[in-house]
Amino acid sequence: MSAIAGLSWWRFYFRFVDGAVKSAQIIEFLGALKRQIRHKLLIVWDGVGAHKSRQVREWLEQQDGRIAIAFLPPYAPELNPVEAIWAYLKKHEIANLCPATLHEVSDFARRRLKSMQRRPRLIRAFWQQAALAF
Repeated sequence: MSAIAGLSWWRFYFRFVDGAVKSAQIIEFLGALKRQIRHKLLIVWDGVGAHKSRQVREWLEQQDGRIAIAFLPPYAPELNPVEAIWAYLKKHEIANLCPATLHEVSDFARRRLKSMQRRPRLIRAFWQQAALAF
């Protein structure tokens, strides 16, 4: 099980996938974001290989400028506010979870992430922890 997420100023979006996140899942996630957020998008990415795949690049080229991409420097997870989502989830929301199955993990994590989505102060904190200048 893997997760993919995007963070706006006031909300974050996430999705769980079976196995590793690959190009097809990234394209599907970006398509869903594009449908939900009807403005131009600036996607700030880390250096995961699937972000730079030919399939993703070709899909982005077909979006008529609605999605712009910027890459974070290599080996700089502290600049990525999405990393703060995962850190908070692990350290605060599911730290003492003792599941019997992977399904229990994903179900519980999904509920905790949905709860986190309704906490604007927490979302602001994800941005603040990232050492990005805006």
